[in-house]
Formats: sequence, structure tokens, C-alpha cells
Amino acid sequence: MIVPDPKIARTLLTRYATLKIAQAERETPQASRELQDVTYTLCVLMGTADVREAVAAADALLESAPVTRTPAEGSDGLSLAV
Repeated sequence: MIVPDPKIARTLLTRYATLKIAQAERETPQASRELQDVTYTLCVLMGTADVREAVAAADALLESAPVTRTPAEGSDGLSLAV
């Protein structure tokens, strides 16, 4: 089984959430089309036919993905820069 890239899953989840909020605040045809596209892509990436299943699968993927930190980040994942 091919495992989706966690970075792509995170990007799609973020975009999906942003568009859902935008649609709840003010529905527009453009945001509606973008939401349909992101929903479709997220479902394809996660191998599901339902967006709720896709979101759950993406969340599970991100929970199980190893956390990579840059040298400038502390052990808690927060940047050491002030």
C-alpha cells in the first residue's frame, strides 16, 4: 500500500478547513469550487470516497508520522528564536 506524504495531507487538511470556514462565513462560487477540488483531492489522496473518512485518515496519518525538527527547534518543537 502506498502511504501518502504527510506534508501534502497536512496542506490539504489546512486548505480544507480554511475553505470550510470561509464558506460558513460567506458562501461564494469560487470558494465552493475550491472546496470541491480540495475535498476530491483529499479523498483521492487518502483512498476514501467520503470526506469525513478522508479527514480521519489524514489525521491518523499525521499522528503516526515521525516529527522532524530543524536544529533551530527545541525538543518541544518550538523555535528557539525570540
